[in-house]
Amino acid sequence: MKKLSLKIRLIISFCAASIAILGGAGVLSWFESREQMDEFFDTYQLLLARQLSTADWTDIQPATQHKINQIVDDLDDDGEEEDEALGFAVFDRSGKMIFHDDENGRAFVYYAEASGFENQKIGEDNDKWRVVWLDSADGQFKIAVGQELDYRNEVAFDMMEEMLLPWLAGLGFLLMFIVLLVHIELHPLRSIAGDISCRSPDDFSPLNEKNVPQEILPLSRAMNQLFGRIEQMLKRERSFISDSAHELRSPLTALKVQSEVLEMSDDDADARKKALVQLRSGIERSSRLVEQLLALSRLDSNLKNTQTADLLDWKQLLAGAFDELNIASGRRVDVQVLHQDKCSISEGSAFLWSLLLRNLLDNAVRYSPVDSKITIEFTKEGLVVSNSGVSLRPEYLAHLGERFFRPAGQKAQGSGLGLSIVEKIASLHGYHVAYACENNVFSVIISKK
Repeated sequence: MKKLSLKIRLIISFCAASIAILGGAGVLSWFESREQMDEFFDTYQLLLARQLSTADWTDIQPATQHKINQIVDDLDDDGEEEDEALGFAVFDRSGKMIFHDDENGRAFVYYAEASGFENQKIGEDNDKWRVVWLDSADGQFKIAVGQELDYRNEVAFDMMEEMLLPWLAGLGFLLMFIVLLVHIELHPLRSIAGDISCRSPDDFSPLNEKNVPQEILPLSRAMNQLFGRIEQMLKRERSFISDSAHELRSPLTALKVQSEVLEMSDDDADARKKALVQLRSGIERSSRLVEQLLALSRLDSNLKNTQTADLLDWKQLLAGAFDELNIASGRRVDVQVLHQDKCSISEGSAFLWSLLLRNLLDNAVRYSPVDSKITIEFTKEGLVVSNSGVSLRPEYLAHLGERFFRPAGQKAQGSGLGLSIVEKIASLHGYHVAYACENNVFSVIISKK
């Protein structure tokens, strides 16, 4: 079943609430009116009964009844007398009716034990009547004054109808006003939706927050922030793709050249061997570049929310990095680890910290001369990795960490992504990366932000 729109649901809710409230008021008004009618007519009946009880009914004759009936008939010639469904009768102690109102009272039935107000069924139709029974002043007669209950209900309903009709008319105007008000108040949402639907895919300009209600303003601001983040993400992705394509072009071109040299050196074993070495080196460089690109792409996707807080075992992380890089083979470098027990970095993603450590050591080994010294020093603030025999101009330090940046004059092969990965991993864990180069010692300093 299709869910109704917010506008329809609000209109239905407001209309239902208004109708329910008016209906409840109508029911309450009915009971209040009915109670008022009962009190009024009970008082009226009792007053009439008291007046009748003071009359002298001792010498009343049937001719008197006939004469009074005639007088009443003469008064009713205009036919406009309101029928209040009221009647009365006078009974002697034997139960004989000696006088009545010539209409409803003639159907009253004598009850010797009746006293005060009683609800009785009168006439052939057994209509319900409310009858008050009262003894005459001399105690010789019993007076009964009654009124039909249906008449009271009609009067109460007429009163309620007259009172509620203006409210029903007002309800109609109220419902129309509610529909109009909901339509007007939801206009900012429709405006925002229309603005977004008409935008081009590359339009991330902020939504117009002018005349936006306070209730919708947080949504508008959140969407503007989202647009900003998406725009920055797309810029990074486009830059990443452009830079990656540019950096991959060179090794792929070199691989193509070496493959062509290999094809043309069928009879020259030395040339073929040299081409194979160059081809293998190019493949390794391309593999390394692709690996670094994939790692950087994952980090750019902000994996912080999915990383677990592992307890870091730096001894194990260092051993894994040494084994993976095989530092001891091919180069005479001295690696020294200092103050491992003072490391303040105790929690984080073991995989990411291992990747950071591997990139730092790979850079240190790759760009250090033979017989150089690499120092890994743990501090209370974080971690410092230094390698000796490296001279770097001060203007280059500000650009380290930028993607694909490699200082001029570098002979060692590299992708220019290692330090970018280091900075990203450190940032995800709340750390800052700084660079220093003094006395031919290059240092990467990782400290708490």
